Amino acid sequence: MNLELRHLRVVCAIAETGSVTKAASTLGLAQPALTAQLQRIERALGGPLFERDRRGARPTALGELVLDRARVLLPAMKGLQDEAARLAGAGDPVTRYRFGGVNSPILGRLVHRLAAARPEAQISTYASWSGDELAQLVAGGRLDFALTGVCGDAAPPAEFGLCWRELAVDPVFVLLPQRHPMADREEIRLVDLSREQWVAAPGDGCFGDCFAAACARAGFTPRKVYEADVRGCLDLVDAGEAVALCQATFRPVAGLVTRRLAGVPLRWRLLLGWHPDAPAARVADTVLETAVAAYTDALANHPDYLAWLPRHPDFGVADPTRRGANRLSAGITAV
Repeated sequence: MNLELRHLRVVCAIAETGSVTKAASTLGLAQPALTAQLQRIERALGGPLFERDRRGARPTALGELVLDRARVLLPAMKGLQDEAARLAGAGDPVTRYRFGGVNSPILGRLVHRLAAARPEAQISTYASWSGDELAQLVAGGRLDFALTGVCGDAAPPAEFGLCWRELAVDPVFVLLPQRHPMADREEIRLVDLSREQWVAAPGDGCFGDCFAAACARAGFTPRKVYEADVRGCLDLVDAGEAVALCQATFRPVAGLVTRRLAGVPLRWRLLLGWHPDAPAARVADTVLETAVAAYTDALANHPDYLAWLPRHPDFGVADPTRRGANRLSAGITAV
């Protein structure tokens, strides 16, 4: 058997998880199949790569040697594939737009506007819960643009060499059932929600350190947080079992209402990212303009928020002259 890169990935997965069983789960394989593959790899290399007992799997001296080489070869091959993907398309006209999004409120409108302006273009979308995953796919040439967001002053994924532009800054709202006792208020203090249960979709969002810190500043610790997909979140809110955080441009849903949080304890910054060496960089300005127009389209469904924005110039479409909009240290420049 000739040793292949996939075999090195198996060895690395076992070493990183410390267990053949855990590595099989990570790689999406059955444990017996991975054990048989490891045995074939060991026969090809002439000896055992791991000592296995009840405590897990630990590399042997031969295993350490293989791991040292694999940790050099795998990133090098990944870099080669990424560079080749970018170079392969460098001389072609841009007729393909591949977008990745994380719970984006404007992705549909962005695709609609771009399709109308470029009917000959091939446009595709990819959904993820993770901005890091999208950034990695853009860096690897598998996506052209990542449309995501970050809470507060957090930085977008920085290790993939992407250019990030801030499209808009919005206050984070709370989503309530229409029959909720506070649903008739224009804005709600976060502390007034201290007895509520919450629900959130998995992945990137404000329900990590930002939300916990905001609750601590308001003087309470949030109660139980359910996790569900977006549809499940809506169902739990509609049933009166929980409330949720949502973006200011969240599409209206029958039976539910969105309300501002008093004092804006949480902010959401909408970002667009692309790789500066990819063909997509040549059309980035056009996509940026289209994304801003899509965001403006989304505001039309929120007349109360539109009326609020002129009195709060730090929010809405990003202004490059606004204090703090140009965040070079975070790898971001505003539109």
